[in-house]
Amino acid sequence: MKTSNALALILVLLYINASTEWPTHTVCKEDNLEIYYKSCDPQQDFAFSVDHCSDITTHTFNIRAAMVLRHSIKELYVKVDLIINGKTVLTYSETLCEPGHSKLIFCGKKKGEHLYYEGPVTLAFKEIPQGDYTISAKLTNEDHVTVACADFTVKNYLDY
Repeated sequence: MKTSNALALILVLLYINASTEWPTHTVCKEDNLEIYYKSCDPQQDFAFSVDHCSDITTHTFNIRAAMVLRHSIKELYVKVDLIINGKTVLTYSETLCEPGHSKLIFCGKKKGEHLYYEGPVTLAFKEIPQGDYTISAKLTNEDHVTVACADFTVKNYLDY
């Protein structure tokens, strides 16, 4: 009996290590707008949701995001790529946390701490572009280590 339990545990651990992709999560899905995401960090997934899909088109909307930090955040940088048909057409990067100047409430959090945010987010643009595309977002710390990473798939057929 103990041998079969040990074998089952070993198989589960091997399966987990062999799995290199996280599942695709649905952020929202309505008639003309669908948004999905998948963590591109092979070691960590995270939770992300919005209150209502239609709120995203209003420029400011409420989100919830949670994860356990695998790395401390003294400095935090974000890089976002807009990818259409497999080609990067726009890149945006910004410093979110640095000593003496932090834009986020979780700057300074330590490895192992739970990160949770619930509240409004305002987009830097007024309309979500129409079409099917990918938004790749990567957060790195001062050691250039990935804190969080995700690929968002957007399918927008709204007529503004």
